[in-house]
Amino acid sequence: MTLMKIAIKDQAKAYLDKKVTPSSHIFLALDDGSSKFSKLGGSCAIGNKFQLVVSDQADAEYSLPLDNDAGLNITTAMPETMYLANGLTLDFKNASLALKDDSGILDGAVMVEQYQAPTEEENKLREEMKSLGGKIC
Repeated sequence: MTLMKIAIKDQAKAYLDKKVTPSSHIFLALDDGSSKFSKLGGSCAIGNKFQLVVSDQADAEYSLPLDNDAGLNITTAMPETMYLANGLTLDFKNASLALKDDSGILDGAVMVEQYQAPTEEENKLREEMKSLGGKIC
């Protein structure tokens, strides 16, 4: 597999510097109900919502490196790569992180979330939302 690259614009780097430490692991994850980090259950718009999940530990599933010149330890998982193309860029505009590639804007409001293991109640709600997702889309 070819090494994927992401350009981190200066304003995005300045924003992330306030949210992450140099030793942080940053996972570029879908936030549409399809990834284990998503707080959403089911979603009608698979592949159009992303988040950066910050952790103090690596994650074996999110082990594909995203080469960048900002010196950040950013990785993603194989399912996410289906939605990422050449020219991947993270910028900070209008008080939001924006993820885009050569095809256009992928998500104009990427959230940065500190990883917290889900509670039992959150897992139950997520499973309920997954089952409803197919019925409401």
